[in-house]
Amino acid sequence: MRQLATYDARDSIPTIVTAERILTVDAERPEAEAFLAAGGRILAVGSLAEVEAAAAEAGLAPERVDHPGATVVPGFIDAHAHPLMYGQMLTWIDVSPAQAGSIPEIVELLRRGAEKLPAGAPIRGYGYEQRNLAERRHPTRQELDAVATDREVYIMNASGHGGVVNSFTFEKFGITRDTPNPEGGEFFRDADGELTGELSDAACNVLTGLHGVKIGHHGPNFHLGDEPAEHQRQLDLVQREFLAGGVTAIGDAQVSKRELAAYLEAADRGALDMRVSMYFLSHLVDQVLELGLTGPFGNAFLSATGIKLYADGTLGGWTAYFPEGYVGDPCRTGQLYHEPAEYAGLVRRAHAAGLQTATHAQSPTAIAMVVDAIEAALAERPDPDARHRIEHCGLPTPEDIGRMAALGIRPVNQTQHYYNWGEGVEQAIGTPGERFNPLGEFVAAGVPVTISSDAPVAEPRPLEAIQAAVTRVTRRGHQLGPDSLCISPEAALRAHTIEGAITLGRERELGSIEIGKRADFVVLGANPLEVAGSEIAAIPVRETWVDGSRRFAAGAGVVAAGAAGAAADAEAGR
Repeated sequence: MRQLATYDARDSIPTIVTAERILTVDAERPEAEAFLAAGGRILAVGSLAEVEAAAAEAGLAPERVDHPGATVVPGFIDAHAHPLMYGQMLTWIDVSPAQAGSIPEIVELLRRGAEKLPAGAPIRGYGYEQRNLAERRHPTRQELDAVATDREVYIMNASGHGGVVNSFTFEKFGITRDTPNPEGGEFFRDADGELTGELSDAACNVLTGLHGVKIGHHGPNFHLGDEPAEHQRQLDLVQREFLAGGVTAIGDAQVSKRELAAYLEAADRGALDMRVSMYFLSHLVDQVLELGLTGPFGNAFLSATGIKLYADGTLGGWTAYFPEGYVGDPCRTGQLYHEPAEYAGLVRRAHAAGLQTATHAQSPTAIAMVVDAIEAALAERPDPDARHRIEHCGLPTPEDIGRMAALGIRPVNQTQHYYNWGEGVEQAIGTPGERFNPLGEFVAAGVPVTISSDAPVAEPRPLEAIQAAVTRVTRRGHQLGPDSLCISPEAALRAHTIEGAITLGRERELGSIEIGKRADFVVLGANPLEVAGSEIAAIPVRETWVDGSRRFAAGAGVVAAGAAGAAADAEAGR
């Protein structure tokens, strides 16, 4: 036994947790029989006898919570997600492939949904995937005009990088066939030069209206405004989803003033039931530097961490940058959000101030641009522990993987992306698409792997993400690429726990079941290291604990440990 961590008996009721298997993700003691939690911390880990002795030595009389037949793992860490965006999507009309297989079905869903909205309220839908529609294309503004011509209609693509609007939306905001495309985005046009209704990436600024959040060409603008009380309801709803999947900490990978205000309000009312590390979008870099938010800031539940940037677009929406064109559509090349010199300048400024950067990049060209910029910044100010990130990092070249290893760059991948539409990547760019998210290559090169969801692009279901990392089998049963791109269950579990904590700079308090760390853990119905790879996603999440308090229990939903739980219970009529 290692030394007992300090404990203040006023903090909480001490608890001894036991299970059939406790996977600590601690290299020194990978498994344990029990652990002791109190005051939100883990105080002892080991055999039941050792833990009971440690409690007695400290003068504690802990409760005992047994989980026979279950496996306990550290709380899952989702290092790249968009909680408020996800919560907002949960209040929109679901037009995903599970609900709509054709454009007429989308139109009908929007019509029915509009009947429940106040007169004049925008009609918003989420989740369509053009390649999964019978028509194999995006809807048009004329087709959305069949839903409404007197108010805004918008459906967001599953990629989150754009979608389609009706004619009213363009007219309201003065977008015409002669409106130039913004840097880093596009208003799509047909062969005659007329607007089709599709818009992508930086062109999404139009969606936030005249007085909403504007981010220029720093990313896709999904920061659509609602009343503050509605944003709080959305955060309450979305926390239930994360906790139900076993997620206890997230990295919000695109924070604007909308997200910051919502989080501060939730914190003020004691409603944060999971931990949030914020990455401010790069359009705010001047404000972040002026305020001096370049070191540790915040508390265990809400903290500022770094800067989010964009290099290119998305593979799902065919806006990632392939200058030679897409195999599936040679006329499309996608785009870069910044010219290389401008992007490198942003990275240099952030790095010089000591800020971690997290850059969205999918294509080989975009990823190389990111690696070049980080390499130059590190040459100017060496820092062996900068932990700069590449988000998604879909198709790095083997050469750039080697450079990432040398520079300490951490890719943050989303295996559910290829689980949900891996075949679409091959359709878009051809055979190279089978390497999408090459986790096995990262491991072989010594590059640490972090797995996340990118919610709402995928649901925050870590066990589904772990299964995809282990098997690379898509939802349709197709294995994407050779076995060498897969990783082991042990590596995948680490990728969604301790590696996520390291990526967020929080490994001293999160990511494993160790003495002194936060008592965040998940109770699973089976051992993900022992079941067949194809069965990992089906393992039930029985309970999720944060700070030694049960925040989710299967069948009961979120336990009302804080205001978020209370609000959720009230909404459910409990």
